[in-house]
Amino acid sequence: MEGITAKQRQWRSADVTFRVALEAIKEQQTLSQLASAYDVHPGPITQRKKHRLDGGSGIFGQQPMREQQAENAREAELFEPIGRLQMQREWLKKGDRLG
Repeated sequence: MEGITAKQRQWRSADVTFRVALEAIKEQQTLSQLASAYDVHPGPITQRKKHRLDGGSGIFGQQPMREQQAENAREAELFEPIGRLQMQREWLKKGDRLG
């Protein structure tokens, strides 16, 4: 097996990834043609195309993904103590009924 090396995963820039997804969305070439042209497997092209189409509406009028994630994290941070206090209150109420 000397001399045989596994094909290493090639990392593409975000620009190239976006360009491939855009070409897939245009559907002017088949997946096979795009895969050959950009030297990638058709599977990731399909995934990127789906990701772009699903997230495309988020470009207009919605917060970017990172801002949304930061907001969700902050919200969870604020609601956690509230939930904990509600649980403690219920536990204390239950204790009063038992005693």
